[in-house]
Amino acid sequence: MSPLLTVENLSKRFPIRSGLSRKAVGFVRAVDDVSFELGRRETLALVGESGCGKTTVSRCVVGAYRPTEGRILFALERGDRVDISQLERKELREVRREIQMIFQDPSSSLNPRMTLFEIVGEPLLVHGERDPEVRKARVAELLEMVGLRPEYMNRYPHAFSGGQRQRIGIARALALNPTLLVADEAVSALDVSVQAQVLNLLLDLQEDLGLGCLFVAHDLSVVRHVSDRVAVMYVGRLVEIGHTADVYYRPLHPYTDALISSVPVPDPRKPSMRVRLEGEVADAAAPPSGCHFHPRCPYATEICVEQKPLLTEVSPGRWVGCHHATDLDLKGIAG
Repeated sequence: MSPLLTVENLSKRFPIRSGLSRKAVGFVRAVDDVSFELGRRETLALVGESGCGKTTVSRCVVGAYRPTEGRILFALERGDRVDISQLERKELREVRREIQMIFQDPSSSLNPRMTLFEIVGEPLLVHGERDPEVRKARVAELLEMVGLRPEYMNRYPHAFSGGQRQRIGIARALALNPTLLVADEAVSALDVSVQAQVLNLLLDLQEDLGLGCLFVAHDLSVVRHVSDRVAVMYVGRLVEIGHTADVYYRPLHPYTDALISSVPVPDPRKPSMRVRLEGEVADAAAPPSGCHFHPRCPYATEICVEQKPLLTEVSPGRWVGCHHATDLDLKGIAG
């Protein structure tokens, strides 16, 4: 079966402007030659430090940003595939029926002057459903689906907690029966006690509705709970892709190993195995030569400085961009 989403050699550069003429004097390479696939009913987690480019990738996928280079192929429900990066505004509007986004901050993503009926029913109105009774019935169905009572539909967002607001955002995203959800840090703004409830809701909805999900996150303990596969980014590039258990228990890239070691272990008797990286995250406007990670990597050699490592499939479904991946003995969670 063909993948639901295929991203090929995606790059996105933002100009750095200076002076009164606002002339471009450089570029921020937010995303640099990223490729991956997302299957139907699959959750792919895109992880990395803040500023690594994962949110830019997600916004390119939903059409909010037009890529500088590359293709984003999406399989429509009717069977054909479209390149989102080449669609005009009117064509993109139709595709957005099948691709919806859940935003990071539920407070700022909901209009405080609109009721739940207006917020959740807005996608239906935008896409041609003018009958208020039909919209009302659909909004009631969606609210029940996400664990809220239909009689809440005349209330405003300020009357709800953070977790309830995120449920409202999920209901809005499901209004048009999409096949792909893009969740951009969907639980990072919530209390830890509420995160599990929202995550379990997303997992149940994905199973019931057959959704694919691109899950953008930096919390690796959350990612381990929800994802089928993990793609790790560093300064705009993908450095490793694999099934979740493989990546967590046997990482192949030193950066992945450092990320996993930062996950707290709920056992005070167990000694810390934290891998502490030296130096600072590279500047995306002036990245290092070769491997972007080499200034911080304890295993870097001359080839890492001179040559960019290609993302290579080292075993079925396992990709890594590291010159020394097959020589390293990284422990991951097992460490």
